[in-house]
Amino acid sequence: MMLNGQRVNIFHPLMNLGKLFLPSSLLNYYPPQFNLLNPIVHITKKAIKQQFQVGVIAFNIVNKKEIMNQVGHERDTFDLKLKSQLKQLVKKNVLKENFLFLHDHYGEELYLLIKINQDHTSVTDLDMLIKMLKKELRKNICLAYPGFRIEIETGYMFVEVNEFEPFEKSLFKAHQQALAMSEKRIESKYNVMVYHINKIIKNKDISLLAQPIIDVSTKEIKAWEILTRGPKGTSYESPVHLFSIASQTGLLYELELIVLEKALKLIVETNVKHDVFINFTPRTLGNHRFTRAVKKLLLKYPQIDPKRIIFEITERDEIEELEFFIANIRRLRSLGFQIAVDDTGAGYASLHTISEIMPEIIKIDRSVIQNIDTNAVKESMLKGLLLIAKETGSLVVAEGIEKEEEAAVLFRNNVDLAQGYFYAKPCTMVAAPI
Repeated sequence: MMLNGQRVNIFHPLMNLGKLFLPSSLLNYYPPQFNLLNPIVHITKKAIKQQFQVGVIAFNIVNKKEIMNQVGHERDTFDLKLKSQLKQLVKKNVLKENFLFLHDHYGEELYLLIKINQDHTSVTDLDMLIKMLKKELRKNICLAYPGFRIEIETGYMFVEVNEFEPFEKSLFKAHQQALAMSEKRIESKYNVMVYHINKIIKNKDISLLAQPIIDVSTKEIKAWEILTRGPKGTSYESPVHLFSIASQTGLLYELELIVLEKALKLIVETNVKHDVFINFTPRTLGNHRFTRAVKKLLLKYPQIDPKRIIFEITERDEIEELEFFIANIRRLRSLGFQIAVDDTGAGYASLHTISEIMPEIIKIDRSVIQNIDTNAVKESMLKGLLLIAKETGSLVVAEGIEKEEEAAVLFRNNVDLAQGYFYAKPCTMVAAPI
């Protein structure tokens, strides 16, 4: 149909009208804003009731106005291409069980909603996913529109439920905060979050739990992994929320240094004799100030034996971009510290890191371990990783064991150490028996 000299698709509004009556499960990609079933609210609320956290990721096209001026009458085509490309990337890279919605409500920005089990997902996992989606989306749009330079910024926030306000308002607030993060707006919620994180760091207002790492053959505790919690009773109590805000506001180094100091203090107070794993991102390990800060802490806590401390690298994606990373690893080893590589088996990057730094300990990712008792391919992967560990002289820790059957597979393959809910949940760290 032609209207004022332009072709109009009269079926598009009717198609959206038809969507009003579709089941929520069929409305995950770009649902209409006014839906009788209100699928975004309904499904998001259900995920939170199931004890998941819901993350809202905002994709902000910084130079969209400039691009729209260039494409002219093809604006609608550009929008459709942008949405289509992001949809394909999400389908390919976000696990089906974690995906909730991709939509463009609350303005022109695009939003991705995912559900997260914070026991199995870290901030670095999210950062890596978002970084990859942003990079691939930019590349695909540039291929579709040669000569265009698209600038994409992202931000994310978690839905914080408040019993004193409607759930819809909590959801909308998370969208607004994610957008504020992507825009780094002055006089916005972004600055409020910077204030809160600065306050937590200044007051060292975090607490620590620890999860035992068990000898597979003897079932004895051999080590502990330190886990962080923010101020009790606040949204920052969740480690995913706490570290995501710190990462996006440029305060991750300061926060991780507080975790290290608190962990060393806890080791002294409990007189624990086991090894202790402490997680660090490459950004912190590669910071030129880090080794000086570690030496100061060793002077403050002379009782600490560095040989009992394992610095666990929780992310590999940006190691090659960090000028001081390898040099700092060497300095830390010269002080006596050990190095562990996390998430081995989750992708090529971890194997590349192993060859680069030759860690004392390799931690095998939960994705390899989960249901390994019923999956012969996963057991073969485990055997391959054990061979790599043998070649590098590394000790092996298997993560995420939740069933006796999984533990049995580790035992028959002579895996050194393991951790997971099957053995013990995070708790208060206790001293080794004398």
